[in-house]
Amino acid sequence: MSNQYDELKSLLEASRNMLGKNDLTEQKKQLKRAGLLKEQEDGPDNIDVDSEEEIDIETTPKEDKQKSYRVSGGLVTLHGKDKQNLELSTDEKTSFQETMDDFVNEVSDLSDFGTLNIYPNNVDWSGKIIDFDLEFYFSIGENNGVYVNGDMIKLDDNLVELISKLTSFYEKFKSKWARVLSQRKKTRSVEL
Repeated sequence: MSNQYDELKSLLEASRNMLGKNDLTEQKKQLKRAGLLKEQEDGPDNIDVDSEEEIDIETTPKEDKQKSYRVSGGLVTLHGKDKQNLELSTDEKTSFQETMDDFVNEVSDLSDFGTLNIYPNNVDWSGKIIDFDLEFYFSIGENNGVYVNGDMIKLDDNLVELISKLTSFYEKFKSKWARVLSQRKKTRSVEL
């Protein structure tokens, strides 16, 4: 019991001494005497504090950049790591315009189109078919497929016909944008 009391008393004394003095080295000495501070000696296993600043490790990879273009009322956003990946070609603008026109002609003329995103390995495009209150999402590359989303949509022949049109249009979309992706990869590798 007296051992704990003595230890507590020395801790309290060291604490009072530290609060009353401004000299840091004196405070360190008091803590060492009380057995509360143990410093490591410099040796081959110890790292000097200054050497931490000399270590230059890149912890974050090159960040993805993006740039958006307005094409005939729609948006195309290019995603990439360098400026070259963020340039939209005339062929890509034409392909996007054709995609929107074909969608209106083949699927539904009452549509709101979302952004067409072009990534290095995939393309995705979404929108909403207004007269059905149905959202669609097309993706090629990593997550191939047609996805739909909606609340309380009446299941009837019109919906079945719309789903059929969406899936057949997706094949056309996939074919066109797969060519665009492969062309972007060829152009990138030639310029490197």
